[in-house]
Amino acid sequence: MDQKNLDYFKEELLKQRQDILTEAAKTVNENLVVAGEELSDTIDRSSIESDRNFTLRLRDRERKLLKKIDEALERIESKTFGICEECGEGIGVNRLKVRPVATLCIACKEEQEKREKMIG
Repeated sequence: MDQKNLDYFKEELLKQRQDILTEAAKTVNENLVVAGEELSDTIDRSSIESDRNFTLRLRDRERKLLKKIDEALERIESKTFGICEECGEGIGVNRLKVRPVATLCIACKEEQEKREKMIG
């Protein structure tokens, strides 16, 4: 992959990373505000607990995405970004624009999904 594309994807990944970290900081601040409030009835507490559980699941998914973003940034630095980990062929730029953390080309990803369907 040429340097222009590597620079583009690095910028996009850094933007995504910052957006996730910003949202995570907002969640922490919101939880601190809720923790300091008196919750008058069971419905309020139940609703807030449900919202918090949903937010925690979302943050866990984002934590996993952050790890993938960091790994993609490492691949950019080592010049292995955009190379399929399975077959060693290039991952299409269009695929990377949609999912810059992709580690498999479309053909290998489809094969992986077929194997997963057969297993479970």
